[in-house]
Amino acid sequence: MNANQADLPVRTMCRVLRVSSSGYHDWLQRAPSARSIDDAVLVERIRQIHADSDATYGRPRVRRELLAQGQMVNAKRIARLMRAHGIRGVSRRRGFVLTTRRDKSQDKAPDLVQRRFVADGPDKLWVADMTYVPTWAGFIYLAVVLDAWSRRVVGWAIGQDMTTELVLKALNMALQQRKPRGVIHHSDQGSQYTSLAFGKRCKEMGVKPSMGSVGDAYDNAMAESFFATLECELIDRRSWPTKAEARMALFTWIEAWYNPRRRHSALDYDSPIDFEVRHRQRERQSVKHGLPTVGACVACATPPVDNPAPVLIDNTEDLST
Repeated sequence: MNANQADLPVRTMCRVLRVSSSGYHDWLQRAPSARSIDDAVLVERIRQIHADSDATYGRPRVRRELLAQGQMVNAKRIARLMRAHGIRGVSRRRGFVLTTRRDKSQDKAPDLVQRRFVADGPDKLWVADMTYVPTWAGFIYLAVVLDAWSRRVVGWAIGQDMTTELVLKALNMALQQRKPRGVIHHSDQGSQYTSLAFGKRCKEMGVKPSMGSVGDAYDNAMAESFFATLECELIDRRSWPTKAEARMALFTWIEAWYNPRRRHSALDYDSPIDFEVRHRQRERQSVKHGLPTVGACVACATPPVDNPAPVLIDNTEDLST
C-alpha cells in the first residue's frame, strides 16, 4: 500500500484488502519492533560472514561462525533471513574427470586403505592426487597431500605439467612440515606415483605407499572431495588471464583460507588448523592430569605448539606466462 499510494487512494486499497485505514496509518507511525531490529542487525552480520567466505558459506557454516563469535542463533532463523535476503552458499558439483595415466611397466603399491579414510591422529594417513586448473594461457597442475585426520593440506605443488617432480615436491613439502613416522601415503595409480623416483623417496623417508584402482574415484574419495570443494569455491567462479595469477589464487585459497579458516563439516565445523590446535590442547590437558592420550603428540616427531605456523614454501615452477 505504501508503495502504491501515489497511484491509488489509501481508503480504496484498505477497503479492497479489508484492513482499516486507521490501522494502516498507525502501522506507518509505529516504531520497529525489537525483533525486527534484531533481525536487521543479524542480517548484517550474516552478510559480513558470507562476504568473508567469498560468498561460499551456506546456513550451517554461517551458524557456526556466529556461534564462534558468541551469538546463539536458531538455525531456522538464519535460514529464513538468508532466504529472505537472497544470501546463498555455493553447491558442490563435480563430475569425475580421468587424469590417471598408469604406466603398466611399473608395479603399483597395495591398497592399504580399502576406502577407509579414517585416522586416529595426525600423520597416520595421507591422501594425494592432482588436478588441472584452466587459465587463458593454458593449463597448470596442482598436486596436493592431505592429512586424512584433520583434512589439512600438508603439502602442495603447482607446475606446468603432470610430472613425477610435481608430486615429489608436494610430498617433500609434507615431509618437511610434518616429519611423520611410518605414514601411509594413498594415491591413485598414476605413473607419477608408481615411478621409481617416487617409490625411492618414500622408502628413504619411511613412507608406506598405498594405491587404489584405476578410474575409480571412490578409491581416493577424500582427495576427490577436496578437489570438488576447490572447484566449486574457486575454480568454477574465477578465470585467470595468466598462469601466475592462477598460481597466486591457489596459494591464497589453500594457505589463507582452506587450512586456517574454512569450516569443515567432518571436523564439527572447525577449520583444519583449529582442529589440530584443539587436539593438541586436549593432549596437554590429558598429560597434565595424568590421563591416557590418544593420537598426535605420541606419534609426532616434533613437540606440539599452540598455533603451528605453516612452512610457506614456494612450491611452484616459473608461471610468468
